[in-house]
Amino acid sequence: MNAQTQRRQVAGPAGEIECAIDEPVLAEGQSLRGVVVICHPNPTQGGTMDNKVVQTVARGFLQLGYRAVRFNFRGIGQSQGGWDEGRGEVDDALAVVAAFRDASLPLALAGFSFGGFVASQAALRLDTPAERLLLVGPAASRFGVATVPATTVVIHGEQDDVVPLTAVLDWARPQALPVIVVPGVGHFFHGQLPLLKNLVLRSWHPVGTAPV
Repeated sequence: MNAQTQRRQVAGPAGEIECAIDEPVLAEGQSLRGVVVICHPNPTQGGTMDNKVVQTVARGFLQLGYRAVRFNFRGIGQSQGGWDEGRGEVDDALAVVAAFRDASLPLALAGFSFGGFVASQAALRLDTPAERLLLVGPAASRFGVATVPATTVVIHGEQDDVVPLTAVLDWARPQALPVIVVPGVGHFFHGQLPLLKNLVLRSWHPVGTAPV
């Protein structure tokens, strides 16, 4: 994302996992708000941790005061191993959480598309629950996106041609889970990435508080 992005390899179940860590710029007296681990879209369709939506989500969390951790699933970039149809990829996410979670800070999980599926499944297996989840364009029509906590933020494009909005609404309806629908926007938020970042900022704050 920028010259200050740190690159690290951490141990994973299928070998080393390539990670990118960005630190927020904190004002004097401001402390780190938390750590967010962000999962990228389907690796079989070109998804990587450098995907524009993933980077936009990371920028939003940096502005919120979080340390942002992105990583490549097994077999992508410098991450070892190979595609495991979603099973091993959830294990990868949990390994990254274990490597970067700070017991003194809240943990957030985020994911775009296939990464939304991974984040939802990883959240179920955490011994200590995540503070909150953010799912952008979760792949509800293609993978078994888990039931999520009521505080989860879900953002989806009205004209998503990869994951139809109807599939996400069908997944959200039994949970009475609100979905933020962005009119006229497709799966990759082309031309609307600044809007996506603003939605992350606006939706993450508790009611009555102002953005950082």
